[in-house]
Amino acid sequence: MKMLNNNAVMYNNPIMPGFYPDPSVCRVGEDYYLVTSTFAYFPGVPIFHSRDLVNWKQIGNVLDRPSQLNLQGAGHSQGIFAPTIRYHEGTFYMITTNVTHGGNFVVTATDPAGPWSDPYFIQGAAGIDPTIFFDDDRKAYYLGTRPNSEGVRYDGNWEVWLQELNTETMELIGESYVLWRGAMVDVIWPEGPHLYKKDGYYYLLIAEGGTGPDHAVTIARSRKLTEGYVGNPKNPIITHRHLGKRYPIINVGHADLVQSADDQWFLVMLASRPYGGGYSNLGRETFLASVIWEDGWPVVNEGKGIIAEQDVMRLTPVPVEPQLRCDHFDSGKLALKWMFLRNPQADLYSLTERRGYLRLKLKPQTMKDQDNPSFVCLRQQHFSYVAATAMEFTPRNSHESAGMVVIQNDKYHIRFERAIRDDQQVLRVVTCINGRESNVAEAVVTGQRLYLKIAALEQQLSFYYSTDGDQFHLVAGHVDASSLSTEIAGGFVGCCIGMYCTSNGTLSDNVADFDWFEYGSMS
Repeated sequence: MKMLNNNAVMYNNPIMPGFYPDPSVCRVGEDYYLVTSTFAYFPGVPIFHSRDLVNWKQIGNVLDRPSQLNLQGAGHSQGIFAPTIRYHEGTFYMITTNVTHGGNFVVTATDPAGPWSDPYFIQGAAGIDPTIFFDDDRKAYYLGTRPNSEGVRYDGNWEVWLQELNTETMELIGESYVLWRGAMVDVIWPEGPHLYKKDGYYYLLIAEGGTGPDHAVTIARSRKLTEGYVGNPKNPIITHRHLGKRYPIINVGHADLVQSADDQWFLVMLASRPYGGGYSNLGRETFLASVIWEDGWPVVNEGKGIIAEQDVMRLTPVPVEPQLRCDHFDSGKLALKWMFLRNPQADLYSLTERRGYLRLKLKPQTMKDQDNPSFVCLRQQHFSYVAATAMEFTPRNSHESAGMVVIQNDKYHIRFERAIRDDQQVLRVVTCINGRESNVAEAVVTGQRLYLKIAALEQQLSFYYSTDGDQFHLVAGHVDASSLSTEIAGGFVGCCIGMYCTSNGTLSDNVADFDWFEYGSMS
């Protein structure tokens, strides 16, 4: 952030780079709390704290226990959709959808860092993208999006609906009301609804157009809670659909409004940043824009109307501690930034069997299986980056391998792994594109300890190794990573990078030890 005149601050978008989609935010006093979607990754729904809406620190994961989150068999873009966070009378509420197991549910906490309750699944809550609204009379209401109750005329013909929610029993009560079906003619996917009350109006903010190039944010209002919603004549209030697929920021939508303590308004939303020829490997990230109100309607980024890569705000910056670039695994538990694919097996890893190392246990599951492989990862957050680790691993047979992986989903990833071929120890680069594997390059290696490094210059990846940590050797350069983008691999997630091992369908008691893992921008 850069200080300007008149107490203004210049900040950069996105405020949360990398795979942090579907942001929702609430304020409690001077503190802001934000959550995002996690889909098939565990733990689910990271929660962040900020004092200025720009500098965020992760303080926990809302869904960090198997009793809260079942991801067995979930596809990469299934699992947890679109969480909403709200605060009311001493309690935090996080409501979301597990599209793979159970549907819409609520968890609660008095401390946003946790622990959070086990889920209360809401019976009769059809559809996805739930939110909670607390009215002035202290009644709570459930909002969500579901197929058109009058009959679906085309794919994406959905509606936003509301029903009172008993927050003691987490049951829907009373009548269900259809509020809105979106602003555009033949709109598709009116979703991500949020409701606010201001100056005697109920404001209903939604996304529509699908979470791709036609994504948009629209808004309607009514004097009555349950009926009479009229769209803003200037809808959509923000979109980049008219700027083309190669604009630096695309897919803008799925927003949430927040009011600061000094009555400023802001909008958090998701968007993507294509790079290296128009490919979005980072997935959908979290962005910020200022909001003013004119004639009873919000105006986003006054005078611009789009998300700016750099923008100005008038909140006092409160920096947080920078995220550590290198994790030496010296703690008794993994840092909050680390994730697994689906629910981790009980004996998947250890931080205590060999102090100062992350020990991964070889399991039959592979990166191609819709299961829980021995894989620990973090989000890719930069166009160009370096990821490196020191690994100690000796494969015992041709089934065993271990190393690093960059993954978008089970059918699209790139592995940098140590294995055995023709009775020789090799280090190889393997691409998996639409489920088909190709051995790009390999090098014969010796010794138990290897230093592995992946250097990304936008869509070009280079893979290096060293036996002493000083002199590195190139195994493969200019490996195209565009297949790991949303445009090719599809889905709702961004790339993650991490350490893994596998026994490829066989049983093994072998392990792979990782001394440290480093990730950071190449610039």
